[in-house]
Amino acid sequence: MRLLTFVQNGGGERLGALAGDGGIVDLAARDASPAFVSMQALIEGGAEALAAAGRLVTQAAETIDPAGVRWLAPLPRPAQMRDFLVFEEHMRMAGWQGAKLRATWGGPPAPPEPMPVPPIWYEQPIYYKGNRFAVAGSSTIDWPAGSKVIDYELELACVIGRGGRDIAARDAHAHIFGYTIFNDLTARDWQFREMQGPLGPAKGKDFDGANVLGPVIVTADEFGNAPALAMRAYVNGELWSEGNSGTMHWSWGQLIEHVSRAETLHPGEVLGSGTVGGGCGLELGRFLRHDDVIALEIERIGRIETRIRAPHVPERLTL
Repeated sequence: MRLLTFVQNGGGERLGALAGDGGIVDLAARDASPAFVSMQALIEGGAEALAAAGRLVTQAAETIDPAGVRWLAPLPRPAQMRDFLVFEEHMRMAGWQGAKLRATWGGPPAPPEPMPVPPIWYEQPIYYKGNRFAVAGSSTIDWPAGSKVIDYELELACVIGRGGRDIAARDAHAHIFGYTIFNDLTARDWQFREMQGPLGPAKGKDFDGANVLGPVIVTADEFGNAPALAMRAYVNGELWSEGNSGTMHWSWGQLIEHVSRAETLHPGEVLGSGTVGGGCGLELGRFLRHDDVIALEIERIGRIETRIRAPHVPERLTL
């Protein structure tokens, strides 16, 4: 099933599902169950609520034109956001290109080739916690006035359906509600400055609208345990990035096992894969500017678009 959150005619948030004809089924309009009040409520409702939603979609005789509503992030306020770094190519190239960027600001010269990946990266999954209140769907994002290095990150995200603690990797698939696209917008100048701390990232990724999710959550039953999906990023219609989620070094099961070790994982948490190899401007040595439109596509999920409003960044920075 393909699930979304939308607004119609200036009303409040509505939980929807896409029917076979592409139209939207307003679930709460067909059933007053508390499970259909929001995406979070549906997730917390478990398998029974999801099955009931499926029946409503099948029985719907009329649907809403998707062009006549405003699409929000499918899960507007996740219970928690964690973003991993599971693609080896990104790990290697982002560090090297980051050194080049810092050199342009007067830092030490970058090494002539990518640096070795730190051993800890192969020993356990690495992640940070993001700002769950900074979520947006396809929209225009006002870039922070103090930042001039604008970047996108092409990621796949999984949404936790059933919580738990000390979940074994072999059992983790049963805890996944579904998958969505994640554009982890990043103010690279802020990020590299603050992470000299060495803590973070924080302000470099936590500004309003920085966590772009959508357009739908596709439920886990539509995929196998390890979905290998084609991933692409376009800037103003030009293909910039291309990769595949099947190149993840750590599996979703391993990520869930790691997070839930001695810590309870809750329904509605979002886990980002981190950037696919070549999936950001930093790796490519070129960044975004005012009025750029970034479109991320992931096979079998869809497409999200973000327009950057940053009149203080009229030119494209390149390395």
